[in-house]
Amino acid sequence: MKLYAYFRSSASYRVRIALHLKGLPYEVVPVHLLNDGGQQFSPDYRRLNPDALVPVLVDETADSAAAISQSMAIIEYLDEAYPQPSLMPAKPIDRAFVRSIALSIACEIHPLNNLRVLRYLVKQLKVSEDDKNAWYRHWCESGLAAVEATLSQDPRVGTYCYGETPTLADCFLVPQIANAQRFNCDLSNMPTIMRIHQACTGLDPFIKAAPQNQPDAE
Repeated sequence: MKLYAYFRSSASYRVRIALHLKGLPYEVVPVHLLNDGGQQFSPDYRRLNPDALVPVLVDETADSAAAISQSMAIIEYLDEAYPQPSLMPAKPIDRAFVRSIALSIACEIHPLNNLRVLRYLVKQLKVSEDDKNAWYRHWCESGLAAVEATLSQDPRVGTYCYGETPTLADCFLVPQIANAQRFNCDLSNMPTIMRIHQACTGLDPFIKAAPQNQPDAE
């Protein structure tokens, strides 16, 4: 498998966690989002992903080695194609719960804080660096506060977002917290999230997937 990724991309980070949790070998193909005007905009990369976003997974062991984009689609593909260990609970209602946590991050927090959004704020709208960072912190903190409220009151939450085994939800939560910490977000009122984060980041798959441990890390 080849994973086209950027070390600091939280979406790429999610997929790396899933690959390591499943023990699947893969080759990293670095796509630097800042160098050369953004390598994701090159014609060759746009043929893989017209959205010009990372990550993209190409599974050359599959019957059709098509490029898969979008981290949720990639991780669900991995869970279907390589079912053990599973990243989803057995019951449909619990699977929906895990997906809801992942989607709260992927749909409600991340799009507002994506690199291309932040660059548009600065370059096109002439927002100051301080105001850009305030924008980031506002949406990240409010979004994570909602996730905290959900996780803090649901009896299915254990050591991890669901029970005692990392799931799809943890693959999404940990990278978002890494981003929040990088932008100095206030996470002091989120004890459940931070407890789960601490448990996850002590595990070998999460350590191997961390941005600072990638071949293209700077």
